[in-house]
Amino acid sequence: MELDRQYLFQAPTRVSFGFGTAATLGRELAALGARHPLIVTDGGVIGAGLLDGPRASLAEAGLDATVFDNVEANPSVETVEAAIAAYQSNGCDALVAIGGGSPMDVAKAAGIVIANGGGIRDYEGKPELIAADLPPFVCIPTTCGTGAEVTPFAVITDHARSWKMSIASPRAIPAVAIVDPELFLGLPPALVAATGMDALTHAIESYTNRAAQPFADALDLQAIRLIGRSLRPAVANANRAAIADMAIAATLAGMGFAQNRLGIVHAISHPVTSYVGTPHGVANAILLPYVLEYNAIGCGDRLIDVAVALDGPTAGQVTPETAIAAVRRLATDVGIPATLGAVGVTEEHVERIATDAMKSGNVQINPRRATRDSILGVIRHALTGSREGDQAR
Repeated sequence: MELDRQYLFQAPTRVSFGFGTAATLGRELAALGARHPLIVTDGGVIGAGLLDGPRASLAEAGLDATVFDNVEANPSVETVEAAIAAYQSNGCDALVAIGGGSPMDVAKAAGIVIANGGGIRDYEGKPELIAADLPPFVCIPTTCGTGAEVTPFAVITDHARSWKMSIASPRAIPAVAIVDPELFLGLPPALVAATGMDALTHAIESYTNRAAQPFADALDLQAIRLIGRSLRPAVANANRAAIADMAIAATLAGMGFAQNRLGIVHAISHPVTSYVGTPHGVANAILLPYVLEYNAIGCGDRLIDVAVALDGPTAGQVTPETAIAAVRRLATDVGIPATLGAVGVTEEHVERIATDAMKSGNVQINPRRATRDSILGVIRHALTGSREGDQAR
């Protein structure tokens, strides 16, 4: 902790956690003054029957709802525009996002435009233009990774530029998050692995970057502990205790990085998903150990804390390399590919990914100074797992 620095911590979202809490949606929305919410979701949520309980809760509270279920992975500007049109044409007065990070990001982006006008591109890098509060907004996550139910960030793909826009404003933070582990129990193991590693990446990047602050530190370390003990059993057999831990960890990590922000894992992973369509959590999980190797000389003490939280040894037995090895073991155990090459990234992508990564604000707070050349080195290392051609470290 820097004694000459002032710290601000703000966590305005009301969080309701526990098995069965999705049944409180109608009551929560009614308390916010809503009468006709737009539910933003995707086909996977519909197909899994995860919308049935929340819709029954709305009906019990006397609320009518319109469902917009056309959200895709890595959602686009066009999807945001379609959600806005659905909201306005149906006379909606509130937003409910049910699903993973994609529906929550679409709902945030749509809410920003509904409240403030214009188009979503207008707000990239311009949080000061988001002057009006969003409509009443509730998030119900159904994956254990994104943490978007408690963050001010929305990431939207602009296909016209092959670019992922990151839009942020405190006004975009959901009013209520209903975190119901019951909704996570039927997730495919691969999705639990990817989203769980996404949450781990959030917590580690938040804890180790140069903007870290003591209140968020506690949230990040607890998220790392829960993931270390529960991601493997959550993937293996989806037992209720492990899934509950992962649900809590995702939200804690979201609260942490909402304050601290992230690092160059995310700076690199966003263009990776733009160019080859790799799921965000998988891209993060592949990149995380390679970035930690690069960053180790800038955050060694903090990586020791990560190792202790993730793997449980006493501090005297570990080094920064212990943390990196623990991350690699966990990723391997839950079936994450070891290299970017395994998910379709080629040498032809490398230069463009590095150029786009350097546009991210996360580069500025990375624990080790990152240049375009050093990011190229990390990407090439992660491409094959070999250091051949990795000259910029």
